[in-house]
Amino acid sequence: MSSRVAVVAVGGNALILGPGKDSIRDQAAAATTTCRYVADIIEQGWTVVLTHGNGPQVGFILRRSGIAKGMVPEVPVDYADADTQGAIGYMFQRGLYNELKRRGITRDVVALVTQVRVAPDDPAFQRPTKPIGAHMDEATALELARQLGWSVAEDSGRGWRRVIASPEPQEIIELHAIRDLVSEGFILIACGGGGIPVMTDARGDLQGLEAVIDKDLASSLLARQLGAQLFVVSTSVERVAIHFNTPRQQWLGEISLGELEAYAREGHFPAGSMGPKIEAIRRYLSACPQGRALITDPPNLRRALAGETGTHIHA
Repeated sequence: MSSRVAVVAVGGNALILGPGKDSIRDQAAAATTTCRYVADIIEQGWTVVLTHGNGPQVGFILRRSGIAKGMVPEVPVDYADADTQGAIGYMFQRGLYNELKRRGITRDVVALVTQVRVAPDDPAFQRPTKPIGAHMDEATALELARQLGWSVAEDSGRGWRRVIASPEPQEIIELHAIRDLVSEGFILIACGGGGIPVMTDARGDLQGLEAVIDKDLASSLLARQLGAQLFVVSTSVERVAIHFNTPRQQWLGEISLGELEAYAREGHFPAGSMGPKIEAIRRYLSACPQGRALITDPPNLRRALAGETGTHIHA
């Protein structure tokens, strides 16, 4: 079995292809399409650990829970995180099984419900910033905030969304199981939505928290702890750009970590969009200087691995 390990982070928005395309059936179809691109990496001999976002899906669960308030018990955020790990993991698990079978590739695919420890005194709990759920207009967002006690904020010019705490990932609780499965050659879906946020209480027991961990930062932690040779951050663009959406826009191909950090200091990667992805890659390459990182969109994964496109970052 190949010793080459790739952690591939796919965004939760990748499952929602546009307005009116957010049903479970639509999301499953989008996952199936993404699986074709991920299978391209597996076909090249990589053992893939697939991570995924869950912001829109957690938002849908909490919205339904709010609508049904008083009729059925409300769903805490950590349970919504767990729900989405199971549901989205199932979409990718089934999609990869079917795609690999079509290609004559014999690899077992496992989706693992994953907990990630955070610090209960993380400052993020005092400043909720992580957008979840669907975009909406300001009036609707403010009314839902009044009705349901939400914190809401404008999301990078795309509308208003609910925001909740996004603490730093400290420890992947199931790391040993992930390592064992990877060493046996399993294709793994793990750390979904950044992991279910848990803390250790005074007795050493795990307790769930109302939060969503950034998927890219948790994926970076996983890639570092696995010593992955490749860390892929999938996004909606083929390459990263500086001076994005201006006449000076410039697409980035092969760059060093130092160049990437310099661009970040110049403010090219906003916190609400590309910023966390760049920070995730910075942390990975700082700890794994022999590895390489890649940012591209799912349809271009095969071409990017061949060096034909994508933004490639090295230490």
